[in-house]
Amino acid sequence: MSSARIVLWLSLTLRSARSVCRAQFMEGPPQGSLNPGAMENGTRSYKEELSPEAQETTITEGSAKIAFPSANEVFYNPVQEFNRDLTCAVITEFARIQLAAKGIQIKVPGEKDVQKVVVDLSEQEENKAELKEDANLASGDQPRTAAVGEICQEGLRVLEGLAASGLRSIRFAKEVPGLRSVVANDASARAVELIHRNVQLNDVAHLVQPSQADARMLMYQHQRVSEKFDVIDLDPYGSPAPFLDAAVQAVNEGGLLCVTCTDMAVLAGNSGETCYSKYGAMALKSRACHEMALRIVLHSLDLRANCYQRFVVPLLSISADFYVRVFVLVFTGQAKVKASASKQALVFQCVGCGAFQLQRLGKASGPSGGRVKFSAACGPPVAPECEHCGQRHQLGGPLWAEPIHDLDFVARVLQAVSNNPGRFHTSERIRGVLSVITEELPDVPLYYTLDQLSSTIHCSTPSLLQLRSALLHAGFRVSLSHACKNAVKTDAPISALWDIMRCWEKECPVKRERLSETSPAFRILSVEPRLQANFTIRDDANPSSRQQGLKRFQANPEANWGPRPRARPGGKAADKAMEERRRLLQNKRKEPGEDPVQRAARLKTFPCKRFKEEPAVAAKL
Repeated sequence: MSSARIVLWLSLTLRSARSVCRAQFMEGPPQGSLNPGAMENGTRSYKEELSPEAQETTITEGSAKIAFPSANEVFYNPVQEFNRDLTCAVITEFARIQLAAKGIQIKVPGEKDVQKVVVDLSEQEENKAELKEDANLASGDQPRTAAVGEICQEGLRVLEGLAASGLRSIRFAKEVPGLRSVVANDASARAVELIHRNVQLNDVAHLVQPSQADARMLMYQHQRVSEKFDVIDLDPYGSPAPFLDAAVQAVNEGGLLCVTCTDMAVLAGNSGETCYSKYGAMALKSRACHEMALRIVLHSLDLRANCYQRFVVPLLSISADFYVRVFVLVFTGQAKVKASASKQALVFQCVGCGAFQLQRLGKASGPSGGRVKFSAACGPPVAPECEHCGQRHQLGGPLWAEPIHDLDFVARVLQAVSNNPGRFHTSERIRGVLSVITEELPDVPLYYTLDQLSSTIHCSTPSLLQLRSALLHAGFRVSLSHACKNAVKTDAPISALWDIMRCWEKECPVKRERLSETSPAFRILSVEPRLQANFTIRDDANPSSRQQGLKRFQANPEANWGPRPRARPGGKAADKAMEERRRLLQNKRKEPGEDPVQRAARLKTFPCKRFKEEPAVAAKL
């Protein structure tokens, strides 16, 4: 057979094979790959035909049961259970408030029929009047109720933009009453397949709608008022910055936006330029970096909302474990947007003693109840050098300078969790964290720490009660912070804090001869205190949450604790290989310690230039 005929025969064979493959592709998968009830309630039911390498693990969290690949543990992180429990509690109270305005009561499993709610006296009187009107209008009629797992036609439309295995969405459907629908979206086809399976596993197909799409495009497609979501939950891997612009537009008027950020290295000041590119603010390395991270995220949300004549109102802002979590309401109003500049501030922080000052970006002035005039703020509030230690200042921000919590709403969530402790597995921790939040000073941004104040002047550290008592005796307010265990949040100026530390140093003297004259400690201690501190312990210096022994600050639960790595095709095998690679490359930039004798022997193997030239000279001679 000639070469031309061979080529012709091969081309015809390949063409026929392509046609067969194309026909099989157009016909779709074989019929046996789906269960008989494949399109029940608009969702697919997949068979559990898994190879030994792709076995699945089933876990139970709350009221949900979730299956995810055993080879890839990224789909489930048990440390985030506190995040999910708190989100369910917050959305439940938000649904209670939203549906109460429509005359609908929600039924939460484990709660009593009559529950007392902490509100202001003025709100109590208004509620009593409204209840009387409702009773007159509909005497003898029973109030409408919304239960868990049932569709409420006037309820909330919820979107989870990055659902992974769908655990959070399924928990919403099984634990939060008053929902109309929950959209569980993910861009990964494998993740959406898991969502389909888990939805049917939990019998919530009537509430949860799996979706495969880019979260940004999905939210951009829901811009109409009738299509917007009442609640949007964003819990991405790393930064949520790419999704914030679409989220502030897709949430309904007065809707709830829940955002998680796990890129704490960026938000805590390790890479200020990266933080600016993502959130529009420079982060500083500070002892108050966790609260600064919360305020940077709130600033970024408000900045993006302002582009569309919208603004945010923080409900609850949490710094926990390795992430920050914020819950904000989104409203529309041109007049309120004008006040956003006066809610942001720059931070001047001393590199020597850590003292900081805030500089507002805008200024709002005018009589109360009258027309408000907006103008640029005047500054700066500091000199070129720190007045306490003589060092220079770093400039950070802008960040949110207003309160980061709505204490009335936090009290509602706290009371609901306290009255029903069996609802969540992490109820004890939720109670502790929310109790500390209710004790925080709402109008005092950022904080100092005990070790920061004492290490600056190289003295022993006073106890928390001693320092709090000294501030209270001096007439200042003081509180803890949920973001740091030894935080001191106070309205006292930094000069008063240094006076208190100077008085403490006199009781526990520092060896001045060891201090450099240019050090911050020497310059701070060389000034006599104007304020005479009293360190006698006061009863009100010990906060209530501390007296009750609540679980306020969680310890690291396990080794290698933190955010999980990204999902990889190899699953556990790839993770083990990566861990081994990291172990081998540890301290690769550091030269290992070398024995002097070995070093001398090694250097002898490298002849000097003069030694190389001598044989050449001898040859010439």
